[in-house]
Amino acid sequence: MSALGSFIWSIADQLRGPYRPNQYGTVVLPFTILRRLDCILEPDQATVRELAAKFDNPNRLKVEVKKATGRTFYNTSNYSFANLLADADGLADNLVDYIDRFSGDVDVFEYFDFKKEILALEKAGLLREVVKSFGKVDLHPVVVSNSDMGDAFEYIIRKFNEAANETSGDHYTPRDAIRLLVDLLFSEKDIDLTEDGIIRSLYDPTAGTGGMLSLAEEHLLAGNPDAKLGLYGQEYNPQSYAICKSDLLAKGQYATNIAFGNTLTDDAFKGRQFDYCMSNPPYGVDWKQYAKAVKDERDSAGPYGRFAPGLPATSDGQMLFLLHLAHKMRAPEDGGGRVGIVMNGSPLFNGAAESGPSNIRRWLLENDLVDAIVALPTNMFFNTGIATYIWILDNTKHPDHQGKVQLIDGTSFWTKMRKNLGAKGREISDADRAEVVRLYADFEDADPDFSKVLRNDEFGYWTVTVERPLLDEGGSPVVNRKGDPKPDSKKRDTENVPFTYGGSTVGAAGAREVIQAYFDTEVKPHVPDAWVDWTKTKTGYEIPFTRHFFKYVPPRPLAEIDADLEKQVAKILDLLREVEG
Repeated sequence: MSALGSFIWSIADQLRGPYRPNQYGTVVLPFTILRRLDCILEPDQATVRELAAKFDNPNRLKVEVKKATGRTFYNTSNYSFANLLADADGLADNLVDYIDRFSGDVDVFEYFDFKKEILALEKAGLLREVVKSFGKVDLHPVVVSNSDMGDAFEYIIRKFNEAANETSGDHYTPRDAIRLLVDLLFSEKDIDLTEDGIIRSLYDPTAGTGGMLSLAEEHLLAGNPDAKLGLYGQEYNPQSYAICKSDLLAKGQYATNIAFGNTLTDDAFKGRQFDYCMSNPPYGVDWKQYAKAVKDERDSAGPYGRFAPGLPATSDGQMLFLLHLAHKMRAPEDGGGRVGIVMNGSPLFNGAAESGPSNIRRWLLENDLVDAIVALPTNMFFNTGIATYIWILDNTKHPDHQGKVQLIDGTSFWTKMRKNLGAKGREISDADRAEVVRLYADFEDADPDFSKVLRNDEFGYWTVTVERPLLDEGGSPVVNRKGDPKPDSKKRDTENVPFTYGGSTVGAAGAREVIQAYFDTEVKPHVPDAWVDWTKTKTGYEIPFTRHFFKYVPPRPLAEIDADLEKQVAKILDLLREVEG
């Protein structure tokens, strides 16, 4: 639990009565952001006011403020937490004036409907005490690090969502999971990241409160303090967007790098590509309401559009984000890009051959974009205990990785938490994380109990339609005009034939030979009159992750089971005798 978060939440206790617990966040969150920005701006407030009196043009003022303070945002109001309480009668008006005089790119308070809350607080007689309480908290980054501030926001949001009986996983990802994702994402190119004055870009299309972006920046700066990482993100939840933007402003990032809106229907960074992309999109959330816009874009954008490879079922949109990120990687001729995305298990195998999900996997694998997939421990997230996986995509793979995918079973690398946080009862310790990253680095030399490296074609298969003849009443085959036997639809069957059947290593190119060999060996001996309808053969791809790590555990000896049963029977008989006695 974040001590700072707990302290800030205690301020919300003042709201009891006029506010219900599920409404606390609408006050606490914007006040926390405002106080954070207030603490950052306070040292240069006088300088900014002087500049504001001198330069009317906002663009010129922004340039001058940047020169004088090094920051890209400012506030020209005569008010701040330092003097708001001096005018008791004008507190609400002065607070609104303070909010209105932020530079135009600080639009975060609009997304909380904060002015309405100020009036509601004043009407309830609470405004003065709330302002007074927040004025006592020093939230300057020197006192409260960006990491601690992120923890505080996560704590506040979780408490807010618990009170509102909502899920928290839609808004942020546990930091231990993010750290593993970041380490894996940067692992392949860590050497490059130590170059002097290196400039890289990182993008998150489901930015939430910005936790992934912040930890990625920390990772890069820890290894190279002179590195420059441009952070970009888009978020459609108003409150999360506001927190993310204010957090990045506090870090000195440009406000325009964080956009509000739905990535799937309105890509705010259309045409841009990035060195690194990462995301934890919502799982199992339908996209019916966006379906028309997504399908229209697919149809109009042509074969190179982001959704061209296929569309998943409208009941789950996470693979749309997978496709989106694959198209956001910097082009190989420009240095290439990498993606880290967390998803549940269904994108590994859902959909039959040539369905939308299967075609998405096919496109990713045939273009050699999947570098690794890491299974995370269960019970890792705050609102779900389901199995989750990190996919690492790379369009400029290391030569040793080309044409291959590494599967890492990280499900056993976890530490039990002292106290559960919602559904989260496990965490990935630093040692656990280092072990998974080492498995990734070792690649084909990694422990085979936890790591498998397979060729891309080993995930492919053909779904083959096997027909049998339609027989007349006399038991003779019914033929068509060409004299060929007509199929009996009631006896029609399908077989999934792996690309690798019979030890084949030529992939899809071996379709005719491999399918015929399979049919001759596995089908024909049992149904001699059957044949393959080649016109109905479909190509599919699936990643049966758990099958590759399955370990057979023999059942206990029969004698041992019998002995246990006899013991239980004896206990039951003893109990019955006691009842009768």
